[in-house]
Amino acid sequence: MWQVLQQISPYAIAFAIPLLITAIGGLYSERSGVVNIGLEGLMVIGSFAAAITISVLQPVMHSQALWLGLLAAVLAGALFSLLHAFASISLHANQVISGTAINMIAGALTVFIARNMTGSGNIQISPFTRFDIPVLSDVPLVGNLLFVNTYATTWLTLLILTAAYFVLYKTVFGLRLRACGEHPQAVDSAGVNVQLVRYIAVIISGACAGLGGAIVLTTYSGEFSGTVFGLGFLALAALIFGQWKPLGILGATFFFGFASTIATSAQAIPALAHIPGLVLKTFPYIVTLLVLVLFSKTTQPPRASGEPFEQGKR
Repeated sequence: MWQVLQQISPYAIAFAIPLLITAIGGLYSERSGVVNIGLEGLMVIGSFAAAITISVLQPVMHSQALWLGLLAAVLAGALFSLLHAFASISLHANQVISGTAINMIAGALTVFIARNMTGSGNIQISPFTRFDIPVLSDVPLVGNLLFVNTYATTWLTLLILTAAYFVLYKTVFGLRLRACGEHPQAVDSAGVNVQLVRYIAVIISGACAGLGGAIVLTTYSGEFSGTVFGLGFLALAALIFGQWKPLGILGATFFFGFASTIATSAQAIPALAHIPGLVLKTFPYIVTLLVLVLFSKTTQPPRASGEPFEQGKR
């Protein structure tokens, strides 16, 4: 069993990392009181922006173009999330409908532009290469699980997770953001601009989701095709499973990552090859549904999540 875990660990982590960074984005938004169903669409926007940037620059800049692609994805996701922020915060629109519209617009718009540019709608790039971390990869047991065949984006995401924990729980801004998702009227009465805080949170959410889409492209996908395979919705499930907490989200995304990897690679693993293919293919989705059902009664979302707020009205 330990050998099986060592075999699938690099692939499971690679799958979990885009989920993790996207769920972190959802964490910022929902903690501020804005439900962001549009994570899927924002990931598509990020993947598209990264694909365009990398395909243009990679012949000249080679591997450095990948980092510029990630930066372009962050900016594109942040800018596109302003549509959701404006509709949800300024216009007091239904946040679920606004997020759904983001998903529909993102998929259609990016495929339309890609088809006009390439003729097929697909954009191929050369992704990051895996590497072993010196010294740490030689550590018994843990080395083969975490520090072998890894991507640079994995450690970037873990750094962002650490920063998110610090910002949310150790800074004044984080306290105000969490308060906006719990008691926005109290925050408003203290003189804090609730709408501004929520705007910033949604923009951060879009930036993280855009980065998540770009990480899918620059690691195991290598091709933009107008979809991120439902990872945005799976990130929402991880956000709920993780109880809207950074460490909980970390555990949830890695759980989903390993479940999905087992499903896709089981036929190549002798110990799992006897399991029917249909069971393996549906395994991640069944696990997701069971997790949401089992934890639905114990979940404690931010009290004001999804509720519009009018500045100065108490």
